[in-house]
Amino acid sequence: MLSALVAAPACGQKPPPLGAEPSPNAPGGKPSFSNPPLRGTPPGPGATPAPAPAPAPAPAPGASLAGKPPPLPPGSDPFGGGGGGGGRRPVSSGTGFVVAPGRLLTNHHVANGCSEMRVRPAAGGQELVATVAATDEQRDLALLNVRGNAGPPLAFRSGPEMRRGEGVVTYGFPLAGLLSSGPTLTTGEVSALAGLRDNARQYQISAPVQPGNSGGPLLDMQGHVVGVVVSKLNAQRIAQSTGDIPQNVNFAVKGGEAVEFLRRNGVEPRVAQSGAARTAAEVGEVAHPSTVFLRCMR
Repeated sequence: MLSALVAAPACGQKPPPLGAEPSPNAPGGKPSFSNPPLRGTPPGPGATPAPAPAPAPAPAPGASLAGKPPPLPPGSDPFGGGGGGGGRRPVSSGTGFVVAPGRLLTNHHVANGCSEMRVRPAAGGQELVATVAATDEQRDLALLNVRGNAGPPLAFRSGPEMRRGEGVVTYGFPLAGLLSSGPTLTTGEVSALAGLRDNARQYQISAPVQPGNSGGPLLDMQGHVVGVVVSKLNAQRIAQSTGDIPQNVNFAVKGGEAVEFLRRNGVEPRVAQSGAARTAAEVGEVAHPSTVFLRCMR
């Protein structure tokens, strides 16, 4: 998807590009390219394809590149299910992970507007139901209450501070219904210690992420959580504006921001000092029993 900008869905149509919007962190209120959230997935192979969107015109010089990716059509289920009882239907999907018994962490934009969340642990087992307990729109984080055992809590890294060039691992469910129905692992490095327009609450990372990775854990090479995957730069829109295609520019909310959010909402997460390095495969084994696939029900 990185070279093609967007992946072609199973129906053969090209989904709309991820959008960009003004960032509230831009100095002096200047417009900037925002981090488009990585929420949702294309419909499954059995779904009716949506009409192909009209191509976006190239923006005028100096214009803000506005617009967000549209939500999935109501009733589209990445796994071809009929949606759940009570008239609720899955409209989008994302990733979350266990931070305490009965508590999950994900992005605000994954849980926003959902009447409930359906939870499928990566390790398998019965589908669970979660509800939104607290959100922080500025950080783009959401805390969920889940009924049942979703897995053991992951530990957050308490120190030392992350450095540029440190290896990181993402674990989540990108493009569910198109790629593997199981979790996907990617590797990369911390590219910068701030996000778009010097957003101090985020890291820039080179680990590839796609729609559906939103809310998944970003782990260091010891298996500790150092961030929450949140967005990627819109390569197509940037290319329209600058003539150059950015490569692997992705973002995650810093782990310290997530810990502060959890503590503010009555959750004391596990924390641990950085220790001996593991392989990426071993880090994936740490994340696997604690990572969950989320479906937004409306």
